[in-house]
Amino acid sequence: MRDGEAARTRPGPEGVIPVPLVGPADSSLLALLGLEEAEDIVYRLLVDRPDCEPPALEGPLSGPVVARTLESLVERGLASAGRSDEGTVLYRAASPVLALGSLLESRRAALRQVESFVGDLTERHRSAQAHASGVPVEVLTGPAAIRRRLLTMQHQAVSEVCTLVPTRHAPAVLSYEDNFAEVDAGLMRRGVTVRSVVEREGLEHPDTAAVLASCVELGQHISVTDKLPIKLVIVDRRVALLPLNPERETEPVALVVHRTGLLTALCSLFDEHFEKGWRLSGAGTGLEEALAPADREIVALLHTGLTDAAIARQLGMGHRTVQRRLRALMDEVGAATRFQLGWHAARAGWLDTPDPGAPQGL
Repeated sequence: MRDGEAARTRPGPEGVIPVPLVGPADSSLLALLGLEEAEDIVYRLLVDRPDCEPPALEGPLSGPVVARTLESLVERGLASAGRSDEGTVLYRAASPVLALGSLLESRRAALRQVESFVGDLTERHRSAQAHASGVPVEVLTGPAAIRRRLLTMQHQAVSEVCTLVPTRHAPAVLSYEDNFAEVDAGLMRRGVTVRSVVEREGLEHPDTAAVLASCVELGQHISVTDKLPIKLVIVDRRVALLPLNPERETEPVALVVHRTGLLTALCSLFDEHFEKGWRLSGAGTGLEEALAPADREIVALLHTGLTDAAIARQLGMGHRTVQRRLRALMDEVGAATRFQLGWHAARAGWLDTPDPGAPQGL
């Protein structure tokens, strides 16, 4: 037998059993999953030698080391121990898919976290470099880069975050869910003022209306207007993020605007739309006391599904009087449709209903 062949065999219960040697390319792969060197060696031997006695595993390791390693492998679920008919303790490797699969998945999850963290560090580095060099405008390409910068900006917010959120053309970045549900609650808990302008069309969608209502309850200032020209996020009035072309079907591009005349113009654009819109308010704001009893009855009957003519007959009013009062209420709260009036009436406490999120018949 040649010397090279001797290194490729180990004594076993039935004599000499071939054992594949570990090549240089995979000699430490299991160490990447958290196995110690001795555990790596013994587990590999057990894979090729089911129901193996400890002495058969000696050679590369001493007997005491093999014994300790087998105990460790059994404790970690990588091997099992049993007894033969003669009472000898035998060891068997657990299935690699089952035994190593969980370790592999945990490493994958850790690597994904590291990858995300490296991406965040990259965006922070790029932002700091741009700020230090005085570059007025940066160009970001791709949804991942845009989202990372958006989150970085919001996490660095100190005093105020302002957003324009059109209902149309809502890509994954700058969406209702990202800005309202996930991040804004954390911002407000940190004492950051959050002001947003949304389009009336958003109130026509129950899911969006529910998100807006929850944000108002948390303390967010939300203004509603007819149309918005762009999507926009402004942080502390020192940096802004806006899509370059929201309708672009290929890879999205966004601009990051630092302290320049352009940023001043974007801040003015936000302020103009915020001030001219009508404000969403939570329940219990005192508006219910300002509502006339006749108007309260009209809204309540509309909520039950009655037509204007039926309401007029029931209240002893003229048909046109009912329509005029409804129009006045819609103008007062800035509602463009009766659904929006119903949503506002429920939120303001005008209706005696336990479900303010879904007014019926309005």
